Amino acid sequence: MAIHLKEARLFPERYPTKKYYPFNLEIYQQTRKIEFSTPVTFFVGENGAGKSTLLRAISHKCGIHIWEGVTRTRFEKNPYEDDLYRALEVQWVDGPVPGSFFASEQFQNFSQLLDEWANETPDILDYFGGKSLMTQSHGQSILSFFRARYERKGLYFMDEPETALSPRSQIALLELLEELGRGEHAQFIIATHSPILLACPDAVIYNFDTVPVGEIDYEQTNHYRLYRDFFDNRAKRP
Repeated sequence: MAIHLKEARLFPERYPTKKYYPFNLEIYQQTRKIEFSTPVTFFVGENGAGKSTLLRAISHKCGIHIWEGVTRTRFEKNPYEDDLYRALEVQWVDGPVPGSFFASEQFQNFSQLLDEWANETPDILDYFGGKSLMTQSHGQSILSFFRARYERKGLYFMDEPETALSPRSQIALLELLEELGRGEHAQFIIATHSPILLACPDAVIYNFDTVPVGEIDYEQTNHYRLYRDFFDNRAKRP
């Protein structure tokens, strides 16, 4: 069972402000520690709850690059938006390991650059299944990337990977998480809205809709209940 990252601790006394996001969220005032005791850990909560922001901050603190792709100028920039990692400390089990951060909105830009690199070094595609990611559907290319990347020892962050995946592809990713979670090399921390992915056996789920953040059982998540009630109600219609 692979556990590389043991815990992440927040230190509110280090926050540069309490007026701007993310430091103005009560969840970051009251939550002091997130423990990682299983190979797969999920962050769940409504949009704006802070799960993706903490995911990025932990990844940054772990020294794992976040591929930003093309950035655009905003009308008004929040000077504190990316500073949560500065008030964060992480504890490793046996020293730092490499890894990666995945977010589907940045993946298209990465796929295009990979094709450009392959013009100079064709063998680079062997690392991604031997085919250009651009010649596959978005969902297929993402799964090819997952299968290639996560075979290596490391700590892997995923921000809502289900966004570009069909239900069938989400099940394929779930099966991959189950398989790799039983191994000795890969640890995953995932922010998600997908009740399919949340069904990963033995995973710990942290609920960002409560203050402070706490563990929650799969059947108690709003995501599972919402889908269950929806299908139950549809089944009862004449």
